[in-house]
Amino acid sequence: MRHKTKEIYKTPAYSITHPVRVGASQIDGKGAYALVAISGHKKIGDLGGVIISLREARRIAAETKRVAMVELDGKRALNAAVNSNDLRYINHSCDPNTFMRVTFNRVEFYALRNIKKGEELTCDYGETHHDGKLPCRCGTVKCRGFI
Repeated sequence: MRHKTKEIYKTPAYSITHPVRVGASQIDGKGAYALVAISGHKKIGDLGGVIISLREARRIAAETKRVAMVELDGKRALNAAVNSNDLRYINHSCDPNTFMRVTFNRVEFYALRNIKKGEELTCDYGETHHDGKLPCRCGTVKCRGFI
């Protein structure tokens, strides 16, 4: 007898091409730091996690203070709180040194400019579930004040 099964999104293999270390951050909690110099425009790696429904992602975001979630499309999100990797600790900055690229079922990070060994990796999160109400702690000259 055949059983009907729900379609399960296969989690792609996530890789980090430029190694990072996780350590205390002056921005927020923990941060990801480059273990080697990274040339501008080079791929740093893929954010690890599991793919869940957008509905489930929004439920988790409403119930959780710290969220590691990226919307992939109008139906799915990558939950980086589960099955994650060290890129999860890239903190927000209004003057970032990386950018995030969402492609189908992947969240990729790239260097915006040359990044020095030991430098904290940061990304402008853009629109978030915080709706511009969470105070930003990046401390840069270009800080907008809120995320």
